[in-house]
Formats: sequence, C-alpha cells, structure tokens
Amino acid sequence: MKWKWKLAQKLEFVWWQRYLKNKDAGAYLDWKKRYWRELLTKIAASLPHTSDLQILDAGCGPAGIFLALEGNQVDAIDSLLDKYELLPHFQPEKAAWTRFRKIPLEELDETGKYDIVFCMNVINHVQDLALCYDKLVAALKPNGYLVISTDAHRNGFLKKIFQMIPGDMLHPVQLDINEYAALLNQRGMSIINQLLYKREPIFDYYITTSQKKPPDTEVVQKAEK
Repeated sequence: MKWKWKLAQKLEFVWWQRYLKNKDAGAYLDWKKRYWRELLTKIAASLPHTSDLQILDAGCGPAGIFLALEGNQVDAIDSLLDKYELLPHFQPEKAAWTRFRKIPLEELDETGKYDIVFCMNVINHVQDLALCYDKLVAALKPNGYLVISTDAHRNGFLKKIFQMIPGDMLHPVQLDINEYAALLNQRGMSIINQLLYKREPIFDYYITTSQKKPPDTEVVQKAEK
C-alpha cells in the first residue's frame, strides 16, 4: 500500500497542475467557493449551523471547503501544501480564518477539538485507511460531526479488479459505500445522512454525515464509582 500511496501523491499534484493550467486563479476560486456553499446547503439539515465553530478541513487541497467556512476557526491540513504553494490558485490570504498545516492525515494529532471535521474527496487517497478513520473520529468533540465525501464502487466485480490491478492510480483505496459506512460504525459513529451526490460510470459519489456518539453515561458513572 505504501508504494501506491507515494505514487498517488505524485500523480495527485500532476493532476492539479494539468487541471488548473488554463484556469484563471480568481475565477476558479470564486467558482470553487460557490461550489462549496451549494454543497453545504444540501447537507445543512444534517449539521449544526456552521458559525463560530472549531472545524477541520482534512486534506484541504489548494481550494478546499475552508474557502466557504468564514466565521469559524478552521484548521486545514494536507500532505501536499508545499506543492500547492507553487500554484497561483492556492491563496491562503483569502481565507484568513484558516490555519494551514502540512501533514498527512495519518499524522493528525488533535483530540476532542473539533465540532465538525470535513474530509472531502480524500479518504480514498490515504496510505493507512484504518488509522485515518481513527484520527478523524478522535479529533471530534463528543457529539461532533464528521462529513466524508468519496467515490464508492457500485459493482463488486469491478471493485475487485481495481483492487488487484490498479485501474485508478490516484486512488489507492477502492471500496463500496457499505464498507466505508462500516468503518464509521466500528468507531462509534452514528450515520445521519448518506447522500448520493453524483453518479458516474463506475463510481457513485457519496457525502456521508455522521455524529460521534457521546460516552455511555451509565458506563461512565459506574467507572467513576
């Protein structure tokens, strides 16, 4: 898995360079901010009001959801931040409410800090999937919300083919939506909404919102005695 992740990281930046090459930086960032605002509107019923909260954008990319989270205290992490600084489309000065850190998700060291953690289009890029879910959940406050968006396989046969023979080198993780949901349930997360946001030829693009279950009050009381 490690070699897949390293290759995926290199290809990820190459993809961004090609994708953004002929896009005006200002126009692109304006469009991206509108995109994130529209997405937030569509999942708003599953979240608290996103104002004056502690929020993490995990795997922010050059133009992540941090762009649309003004009025909050936002941390944004990404293992490629030093590369994104080479792109005119990465303009952190336009998101003064955001603190940026160059770390992979596996090295996230916050515990019980965030009201909401966003992990958008990232979880199928990671090196250690189980560890990343552990880190995301640990970073939440009790009753905090985790929003994960990702491509998920529809066809079990194609999923196995992609797992055995890399058919999508940018994404070393190849799972279906039930497997992603199980990773949340195993960590005490309660799934509130699983939105099919877009359908593609091989993948479905889902946005899953879940909430961290608070410690069992009865168990905690017994432990205190």
